Amino acid sequence: MEASTSTPRLRPMTVGELSRRTGVTVKALREYTDFGLIYTLGRSPAGYRLYDTDAVWCVRFIGELRGLGLTVAEIRELTAARADGAGQSVGSRLADLLHRSRERLHQRIAAQRQILDRIETFETEHHQHLAQGDLCWAGHPGGCDTRT
Repeated sequence: MEASTSTPRLRPMTVGELSRRTGVTVKALREYTDFGLIYTLGRSPAGYRLYDTDAVWCVRFIGELRGLGLTVAEIRELTAARADGAGQSVGSRLADLLHRSRERLHQRIAAQRQILDRIETFETEHHQHLAQGDLCWAGHPGGCDTRT
């Protein structure tokens, strides 16, 4: 990802320093780098990946997109669309990805509502036993005869 050109350049950061500045794990930063979402300046003589301040911007932008429900794979799609420069604009591609994320969230919410409904049904059906603490499970090897 490209960053703002107005960001001042400071000394290069290692992945550990970038992690401390952004609050993102070293493992995630390495993954982002391997996927081409963050660019390195190369490696130090000791073999550490080196980043400039543009990487901080990129990590924060990735975090914002992740906060909107986009997957790392979708963010890769978005950056690939930008790099291609052909076909769909980045803005319209992002709109599509946000729509996809919204649909996933609606599906998750619907699934969670179904669980809530099942809880309410169970509580209604077994209210007396739950209140008395003597609920027995159908199919239990000892049956309900083991109730005290």
